[in-house]
Amino acid sequence: PIPVLTVQTAPYEDQRPTGGGGLRRPTGLFESQRNYLPNFVQSLLSSVDLRDRQGCTMVVGSDGRYFSKTAIEIVVQMAAAN
Repeated sequence: PIPVLTVQTAPYEDQRPTGGGGLRRPTGLFESQRNYLPNFVQSLLSSVDLRDRQGCTMVVGSDGRYFSKTAIEIVVQMAAAN
């Protein structure tokens, strides 16, 4: 089994549910703000009813630049945990 880690966190005021706009930020922001990406990903996952998530496919895209691999790994891990 994969261990599940629960992380206490707080929202960031600049993250708004505006499509993918929440992810259009400088890479340095994602790296410097603790749990910035996980907060955004969890808010997306939590916005979909659990019954509707069962059997769904999540698509993660990237242009392949810096931080992409790390970001995709975080998204996949959080989706699996959910």
